[in-house]
Amino acid sequence: MTSSFFASAQLARPRVVPLTALVIAVAALALAGCGDKKDKDKPASQTAAKVNKEEITVHQINFVLQQQRGLKPEQAASASKVALERLIDQELALQKAQDQKLDRDPRVVQQLEAARREIIARSYAEKIANGAPKPSAAEIKAYYDAHPALFRERRVYNLQELMIQAKPEQAAELQAKLAASKGVTEFATYLRENDFKFTANQAVRAAEQLPLANLDKFAQMKDGQTMFNRAPTGAQVLVLVNSRSQPVDEAQATPAIEQFLWNERKRKVVEDDLKALRGASKIEYVGEYAKGGAREITPPAPASEAAPVTSIAPPLPSGSMPSAAPQIEVEPINTGPASSPNTGTLEKGIKGFK
Repeated sequence: MTSSFFASAQLARPRVVPLTALVIAVAALALAGCGDKKDKDKPASQTAAKVNKEEITVHQINFVLQQQRGLKPEQAASASKVALERLIDQELALQKAQDQKLDRDPRVVQQLEAARREIIARSYAEKIANGAPKPSAAEIKAYYDAHPALFRERRVYNLQELMIQAKPEQAAELQAKLAASKGVTEFATYLRENDFKFTANQAVRAAEQLPLANLDKFAQMKDGQTMFNRAPTGAQVLVLVNSRSQPVDEAQATPAIEQFLWNERKRKVVEDDLKALRGASKIEYVGEYAKGGAREITPPAPASEAAPVTSIAPPLPSGSMPSAAPQIEVEPINTGPASSPNTGTLEKGIKGFK
């Protein structure tokens, strides 16, 4: 996939409904079954199935269901049955693997240890993060007022792009030629005659689906105007074909802003804690790592500053990229890629190049 200017994200994410109590009740009813009057007086069994000599419990099913984000309460009963069948298959495979002593294979042991370390370290980070205070009402309002392009002046953008493969030193030449072109046909002819490979894409993106660091630039653009960006593999030309206003008031934006600011605060708490742990510990690099150590490691940029890694088409699956802005629960828009625009369509949009 060609790298590009901004990453796509899911506009409206369903809220995760707490299911623990509901799942326990439904699973106990659906899987344990109903007995006679005498059986009803007994505590519900936590065993959902027996596989040879091993038991699969309702707690295991609940754990599987809790990993399914967005699972609705009315889906719990059917989802629990599916989870049980998968756990049965898993148990059968596990028993057979143990018979063959695969659990003692060095590679398996190493993977288990790595998973154990990851789970314990993540649990510690979550515990530290949960100590971060939630943002105040004043902080939420300040964020709302400071980002009008995300809320009060929010827009939905219909974008077209040309992704051009080129060497870094050719970017200035491309930008100059684009500015001098009378239309997309002339510019595309130039690209073909000079053996530049390029693709055309089209999609719709809401304000919160654009890089936060560049949102103000988009907010200032008028329909028909364009943006030229250097890309890791060459250059990108973005055409704002048209846009429509879809503002979000403070009350509607508050839950998303609160969660966003709280997540950022959690991240900072964990980051500061790790820095403190490093400062209080003795860390010695050995062998070839002793030459540079941590000084040669470049930490990734924060989400709001990181360069995007996808083009507008096709979009990345939901959740594959961290969001750089609060994701507001509004009516979903069709953010999928449209068919690649033809020359005539791009001709209309490229009028703002000059």
